[in-house]
Amino acid sequence: MNMEFFLILDISRTLLLARVRQSVIAAIGVTFGITMFITLVSFMTGLNKLLDGLILNRTPHIRLYNEIKASENQPVDISREFKSHINMVRSIKPKERPLQIYNSQAIMQRLKEDDRVLGVAPKVTAQVFFNVGAIDLNGVINGIDVLAENQLFFFGDYVISGDLRDLKTVNNSIILGKGAAEKMLVDIGDVIQVTTARGERLPLKVVGVFQLGIADVDNVQSYASIQTTQKLLGESNSYLTDIHVKLRDLSLAPAMAREYQQLFNTDAIDLQTANAQFETGTNIRNIITYAVSVTLLIVAGFGIYNILNMMIYEKMDSIAILKATGFSGRDVKGIFLSISLIIGITGGLFGLLFGFILSSIINKIPFETAALPAVRTYPINFNSSYYLIGIVFAIITTYIAGYYPARKASKVDPVEIIRGK
Repeated sequence: MNMEFFLILDISRTLLLARVRQSVIAAIGVTFGITMFITLVSFMTGLNKLLDGLILNRTPHIRLYNEIKASENQPVDISREFKSHINMVRSIKPKERPLQIYNSQAIMQRLKEDDRVLGVAPKVTAQVFFNVGAIDLNGVINGIDVLAENQLFFFGDYVISGDLRDLKTVNNSIILGKGAAEKMLVDIGDVIQVTTARGERLPLKVVGVFQLGIADVDNVQSYASIQTTQKLLGESNSYLTDIHVKLRDLSLAPAMAREYQQLFNTDAIDLQTANAQFETGTNIRNIITYAVSVTLLIVAGFGIYNILNMMIYEKMDSIAILKATGFSGRDVKGIFLSISLIIGITGGLFGLLFGFILSSIINKIPFETAALPAVRTYPINFNSSYYLIGIVFAIITTYIAGYYPARKASKVDPVEIIRGK
């Protein structure tokens, strides 16, 4: 069996070398297809990861908070007198529900004990006005635990000037969004006046500027320590409006959000629900990328099919001699399938190599834009699964491309070929 296998491979190699130019062209077609597949998939998925990261990196997997909303059951609906009536209530006002999460410390301790939870970051949100002369600019101050926010949500990566740690060490300090800082014409070390909706006013020292790359965020959002924000609002140290949860497994977020909502009697929203549009965009871009890449490989497969067809017509004499000397149709079929697979594997391996080299070159090309300060080069995703998909698809494509010509060769009648000669 081994002798027969090596003999078939040797004959396949001889036929390949006899038509070396056509064989090389076929292998180049596969190489080009795999190279572009690796490059396109690596670049597009890297770009998707970058775009989604702008939002998803700064978004908790689960957010616990108290939402302002009307009561689900109005008094008239639960009244016995009007129970059988059709009740229509207009201009329903939101119920008086404080933004503060009750028992926040106990909730955070319970979350930290959950093995599914990677980390917890508390937050205090305050609607404020930035007082610039006679003008008041709307803004939002997010009171954060500096260490937890940086560890879980990589906030330090978006701070373009100043030091994030100063929020923790400098009293009454603030990090402004780039858009807000430019509107107020302030820089690090300047002091700004901030007024809350209740009329409380507090001077804050600017210790940094951040840029997320989304204008609606950079123009309005700012960050301070939890203690500074609580002081600004005139609240106690236990006052928290949000608890952000990051999970070890993101896919568990929807189910766990529902679980926490019932367990802690708060509102909860998961990342998938809050950012469904980003996942949709990512999926569409991935479909387009794979469609283009697969098309390239199929085109390369047609090239191999045509070359093997021509080789069979040109090698009818050799096929007739092989069958006349005792080779079966199965052996002949194996020879031409071997030729196809040798072309596919060789072209595929070179495609992986050139794809990696081209991706590495793109990954080193400078990509500087004011909107994305954390990005230095074009994004590339060096995921090993793409290389595995590439070589497997190359083998499958070339096998299918060589199957029908090989099948045709196995059915050649040597008597008719020799008689015709």
